[in-house]
Amino acid sequence: MEFFSLEQMQELAQEYGYWAVFAGIALENTGIPLPGETITVIGGFLAGSGELNYWWVLFSAILGAVIGDNCGYWLGRIGGWSLFVKFARIFRLQETELAIAKHKFSENAGKAIFFGRFVTLLRIFAGPIAGITEMNYSKFLFFNFTGATVWASVIVTLAYFVGRMITLPELVGLITKFGFISLLIVGAWVLVPLIIKYYQQKRSFN
Repeated sequence: MEFFSLEQMQELAQEYGYWAVFAGIALENTGIPLPGETITVIGGFLAGSGELNYWWVLFSAILGAVIGDNCGYWLGRIGGWSLFVKFARIFRLQETELAIAKHKFSENAGKAIFFGRFVTLLRIFAGPIAGITEMNYSKFLFFNFTGATVWASVIVTLAYFVGRMITLPELVGLITKFGFISLLIVGAWVLVPLIIKYYQQKRSFN
């Protein structure tokens, strides 16, 4: 959900630098639908052009991702399922769909936290869902930190080097497509087994 144009986000990153990267990804990981990944990409791009320092951009992205997901975790833990359902209506997600996602998340909590950072929407909801399902906090911290470090390293480094060869809009478009492809793969992984199970049950009744 893009509230800002790419030009506006680039201006924010140029004006506020590392704080923009930190705040953008922290708010997104808390559960607020802001383009945090895009701002992180812009930060890496600006580092590649010499406007920002690569290591400070990377540090800001990791710190923002870790803190944001922690805030999301405790919001989910305190707010509970009903608050999450109300919030998810912004994305027009039904409670039945959320229940399926919650069940799958509980079965694969560690993987969901680690790899979820690379998936559109799941990056926003992973922290709150972890809190709602009362995932062990020590386990959450481990996968949260390692996932944030790997994700930030990949995104910032990719933007740093690839951004020297292509334009910023092309770079953002490339990474956005990857996020949506990942979302489709995750969606298929969740829905296909349910569809197969439905038809198996239907045949058994017939």
